[in-house]
Formats: sequence, C-alpha cells, structure tokens
Amino acid sequence: MSKSNIISAIDLGTDKCVTLIAKVNESNKLEVLGFSVVPSRGIRRSTIVNLEEALSTVGQSLDAAERMAGLAVKNVVLSVSGIYIRYKNSKGVVPVSSPNQEISSLDVDRVIEAARAISLPSEREIIHVIPKDFKVDSQEGIKDPVGMMGVRLESETHIITGLSTSLRNFEKCMGDLGLNVDAFVFSALSASEVALTETEKELGAVLVDIGAGTTSICAYVEGVLEFSAVIPVGAKYITQDIASGLRISLEDAERLKLYLSGDEEIKLVPLPGESKTEFTKRKKKFDLLDPEKVGISSHDPISRKFVTDVVMEPRIKEIFALVLEELAKAGLLDENKLPAGIVVTGGGALTYNLVDVARYSTKMSVRLAKPSNILGLTDDIKQANFAVALGLLAYAKRQGNISATSTGDFPLNLKKILSSEFFLGATERAKSLFKKIFP
Repeated sequence: MSKSNIISAIDLGTDKCVTLIAKVNESNKLEVLGFSVVPSRGIRRSTIVNLEEALSTVGQSLDAAERMAGLAVKNVVLSVSGIYIRYKNSKGVVPVSSPNQEISSLDVDRVIEAARAISLPSEREIIHVIPKDFKVDSQEGIKDPVGMMGVRLESETHIITGLSTSLRNFEKCMGDLGLNVDAFVFSALSASEVALTETEKELGAVLVDIGAGTTSICAYVEGVLEFSAVIPVGAKYITQDIASGLRISLEDAERLKLYLSGDEEIKLVPLPGESKTEFTKRKKKFDLLDPEKVGISSHDPISRKFVTDVVMEPRIKEIFALVLEELAKAGLLDENKLPAGIVVTGGGALTYNLVDVARYSTKMSVRLAKPSNILGLTDDIKQANFAVALGLLAYAKRQGNISATSTGDFPLNLKKILSSEFFLGATERAKSLFKKIFP
C-alpha cells in the first residue's frame, strides 16, 4: 500500500478520543480502514490537564485503530478546540510581480502572507489562515485571481489562533508516542467539511459542534468562513444538571441521558382508534421510567417529562442563547445573513429533543448533520458525534500540502508499549515487590 494515500486523524476531546485511519482509493474517495473510540482522561474543556493520562488515552486509541487497519501511524492531523481559540479577519495588499501584470499563484501566496502579518501576543500563534476573497485593482469578490490581469492584489483572510502552550502540549503528547502532527485543525472547521453542504455555505449557515466540555462555532457567509468561536459550555453540563436534579451520580446521569436520547418510544403518538383519554392515561403511565431498565439502582421511578423538559431543556436553551450572542457580536444576525440556519454536530447534538428546542429558541432552521460520502468501516461512525474526526480526514485530503501517512507494515512501537497502562502498572508492581524483598 502506498504511503502517500493514507491519512490518519485523531480527535482528542473532553469525553472521548477518536482515531481514524483511512486511504484515498482509486476513485479519489476516502475509505476508512481502522477506527477506535476510547474514553478520554487527562482532558478538560478540550485542553490537556494531565499529560500522562492524555498520553495513555491516545496510546490506547491509536493502538486499537492501527491493529484494525494493519498499519503503523507516523503522521496525524489533530483537532483542536477549547476556550483559547480566537479569530481575526485581516487584509493583505501586494503589487503584482509579473511584468505583464498577470497574477500568478506566487502573488496569491504573497498576499496571503501579507494578511498573515498581524500583531499577536507572545503566548498565541496562528492555526489557520483562510482566504475569504480577493480584490484585483477595483474588482471585488474574486475567488481565484490566478491568471487574471491587474496591478494590485488584495486579500481578506480569516485567521484562527490558539494558545501556544496548549498546542505544544498536544504536540508533546503526540511526539511521546512517536507521531508527527502534520496539522492542527479547529474542530468546528473540521466538522464543517462533512456536515455542511456547499449550498448551505453559499447561502449562509452556522456549524455548531457540541462537545462534552465546549461548543465550537463556524459561520459561513456567501461561501466563505466569516466567524469562529468557542463557548465554554457543552453536553457534560446537561449531565451535571440531571445528576443534580435527580440526586444521582454523574455516571448514572450520563447513562440516563444516553438512554433518553436513544429511546425512540419517547416520541409517543396516539394509536389508531385510541381516544384522547386513553392516550393521556397511556402517556402518564409511560412517563414513569423504571430506573432499573436504565441501570440505575435504588431510585424511585423517574419522570421522563421532568428530566427532558425541566432539567435538560433550560441548559440546551442556554447553549443556543450563547451561540446567538456570539453571532450577534459579529453582526451575523443582521440582514438575514444566515438563511440556511444552524447545523448541529458532535456528541451533544444527539441529546434528546435538542434540535426541536434549538429551533424554537433561536427562531432559525436547525438540522442534525450526519457525515456522508465516506466509505469503508463507517456504519458505526456515520453519526454526528464523529463529524470532527471524519472532517479531519476530508480536510487532510483537500489540503494538498498535508500528507498524513503511515507505513505499509505494522511494527510494534516501543514508545507506545512503554506508555501503556499495562506496562506502567507492571512497573509499579515490580517496584513494590522489590521494596518488600529488599527493604
């Protein structure tokens, strides 16, 4: 298998770590060869807070994906999010260098580099420089100026920045596993690769990726990225509300939330010939959920309506109120700039009734996105909670300068073995035994 057609992606979030290994097949489509999902440890609000635990998490996920694909990963593209993400729209201007005044790709590179020259605090660095459009002399709205004639070339770009220390910690985590990071990709930008259609981008749409600890936002206007942001509230806050409202553990609250989100029966409808009174009685009986059915022991019957309407709904409304607040600050709610509405992805997007509550509270069209156009082992991962990871593959494929490759063999990686929980545990046990024998 050729090295150049293999792409590896890691989405290391607050709740889970997803590793995908895919190839670009003969039809130039992505085909997933291996994937793995493990619970995250050492990550809070999409930021590493415990390097050893994060290292163990990525090592486990990577090992499982490699074994499924039969490949050893060397290079990866990595998602980044977190409340330290910022954006800035910047302009660059350069004279056309060619004597015959024909704009070349070199001129485009120069003008983008000129737009990149912005003043940043020492603790921040640029993650993305995304051209929005170009202006040749007085002609505006040009998407690709190469080959056109002109004297002066201008570019407006969307720049996304991150905290240097956070990025270096992610880099160190990957480096300790023998991995090179080909690119950091903002999570919402990544998800938009597979969740938004070109029509939605052109009309104007917002991608809202609801993770466990944070919610990431990307807004497109007239086909270009106009706005990026991260708000410090995610789906774990819904879990905490359930735990507090029912006085149960966070584990039981998460179990209940997932149960309700996947319970199709909850959308109860009248049966043919059933009277209104009979339906009301059946609805009241159904409303009381047996906690043993969910896996919660020693608890009274739980009211579905109380959990969904009283506990969960206010937090969902808060998340989308914060989304609207960010969009309003950027002036995107004026003049109907976002007629295609909101597209939601991420594990939090699967929360019961989230789309309906979001539609009601924002007064905008809202849909749940499920990634498509991905081949291979994707039956289990063509879901909204894998949009970021699948988007990383699509982003790497589209960027010709990114080559996240793997070798064709599967040698065991010594660093991964040494960082594994089994090895670390065995080492500690050996030390303890040695101290007992030789005090």
